[in-house]
Amino acid sequence: MKHQLNIVVASTRPGRVGPVFARWLDAYAREHGKFEPVITDIEAFGLPIFDEPKHPRLGQYENEHTKKWSEAIKAGDAFVFVTPEYNFFAAPALVNAVNYLAREWNYKPAGFLSYGGVSAGLRAVQSEKMLLTTLKIMPIPEAIAIPAFTQHLQENGEFKSNPLIDDSAKTMLNELFRWSEALKPLRVG
Repeated sequence: MKHQLNIVVASTRPGRVGPVFARWLDAYAREHGKFEPVITDIEAFGLPIFDEPKHPRLGQYENEHTKKWSEAIKAGDAFVFVTPEYNFFAAPALVNAVNYLAREWNYKPAGFLSYGGVSAGLRAVQSEKMLLTTLKIMPIPEAIAIPAFTQHLQENGEFKSNPLIDDSAKTMLNELFRWSEALKPLRVG
């Protein structure tokens, strides 16, 4: 059985382009063949600012949106965070969504598809790595970084990749799979 790859769309902002990149990565990962990709769009869960009365480490969720988010994240074996950069930092919706849970994240590797202007969202990725490691997520160094992302959008709004981005995706997915396999015994325990 293939490992599940949750492609997490980090931004919930109106006019966002994260879903465009998530759809491209979903298709690329299917063709790559080592994962069963699932687009996991934070916006679809309707998470308000963290509103659970009990600490996430207890797993005693009271709100339906938290229970659905928990199930979606628990099902994943690895993650790719599709992330923009807001004020040199992670998208607020992603920080909020990550903080909703605890054990569901543990012992899973994470890659990043970041996009932005000149920095390609890489400053956001650095802040996200610090947050994710506190939840026992293993961020890998291999990533997809898309600078000047609007130059890669076609007239129909879809993403047009290039060989450098494709090579980055292939390398990242190969490494994610290796880490997902290596961490699997810890997820079972």
